[in-house]
Amino acid sequence: MAKQIAFITGITGQDGSYLCELLLEKDYEVHGLVHRPDALAASNIGYLVADPAINNKRLFLHNGAFEDATHLRRIINRSHPTEFYHLAGQSSPRLSLELPETTVDSIGMATLRLLEILRDMPEPPKFLYASSSEVFGSPPHSPQDEMTPVNPTTPYGAAKAFAQQMARIYRVAYDLPTCSAILYNHESIRRGSNFVTTKVARGVARIQKGLDRELVLGSLAGRRDWGWAPDYVTGMWLMLQGQTVDDFILATGQLHSVEDLVRTAFEAVDLNWQDWVKYDPALVTTVEPVAPCGNPAKAKRLLGWENTVPFGEIMRRLVESEMDKLDA
Repeated sequence: MAKQIAFITGITGQDGSYLCELLLEKDYEVHGLVHRPDALAASNIGYLVADPAINNKRLFLHNGAFEDATHLRRIINRSHPTEFYHLAGQSSPRLSLELPETTVDSIGMATLRLLEILRDMPEPPKFLYASSSEVFGSPPHSPQDEMTPVNPTTPYGAAKAFAQQMARIYRVAYDLPTCSAILYNHESIRRGSNFVTTKVARGVARIQKGLDRELVLGSLAGRRDWGWAPDYVTGMWLMLQGQTVDDFILATGQLHSVEDLVRTAFEAVDLNWQDWVKYDPALVTTVEPVAPCGNPAKAKRLLGWENTVPFGEIMRRLVESEMDKLDA
C-alpha cells in the first residue's frame, strides 16, 4: 500500500493538532501550513516540533499564507498529498460581524484558491473542508441534517456556506473528491479563550483557587450542540477513507444551554453557580441563531461514527485542565 500523505491547514489549532496526532499514530507523513513559525514552540504541536524523531522526518511544516496562491501551489505540489484537510480560517461568528471582509477572505476565498490548486493537479488528493453549523443560521427545523437548506445569519456563516458550496460544486463539476464536514460545537482543553466553554472553565478554576470573585457572562439562555473535539477529528478522518467522499454532519444531536454549561462547570468544584455569576448585557450577541442541533444519523450509519464523551464529562475535563494550569 502506498504511503499516505496528509496536508493540514490550521495544523496548530485545536482540530488541526488533534488531527496531526491521529494521522501520525496511523503512520501518515503529515504536512502542515503555518503562518507564524515563531509561535510554533508554544503551540499545540510544539512538543512534536521539538521532537527530532518526528520533525522534518514524519512531520513537515511549511510557511505560507492564503493570499500567496503561487507559493501555496508550490508547497502543495511538492508535498504530493493523498488527503487534504482544510481547517484554517477565522473562527468567530461574533468577530465576523466586526470584520466581515477579513472573514470572507480568510474563509471563502482561501478555500476557493485551494480548490483551484487541487483542480490543476494530475492526481488530486481527497479534500475535506471543515464547515460549520453556522451555515444553517436560523434553520426551519431541528435537528438539522445534510439536506437542511443553508440560511446563515452572520458573515462567518455566509463565508462558511460559500466555501462548503464551492467544495460541492468542484465535486460535481470537476469530479474532484471534495467534501465538507459540517461541524457543530466541539470542545477540548485546547479550545481558544474566546469560546464560552473555555471562558467558563477558566473562570470557575480561578474562583475555586480564590483568584477571582465573579464570572461575568452575557445571556445564559443560548443553547448549543456541544461535543468532544478529538471525536470530531476522528470523524473527519473517517470521511476520507471510503472510495467516494460525501458531506456529513458531525454532532451529538443533544442541546444544552449556557446555563447548563455554567452549572455543570461549577458543580465540578462543588460550588453553586448562582453565587458567582454576574450578567453583563454588553456581552449579548446581536445576532443569535436558533439553537443549532445536528442529526448525526448519516455519519453513524455510514461511518460508524459518534461522539463518545458526554456533555458533563467534557466540562469536568475542561475545568480540571484549567485548575492544573493554575497549579503549574
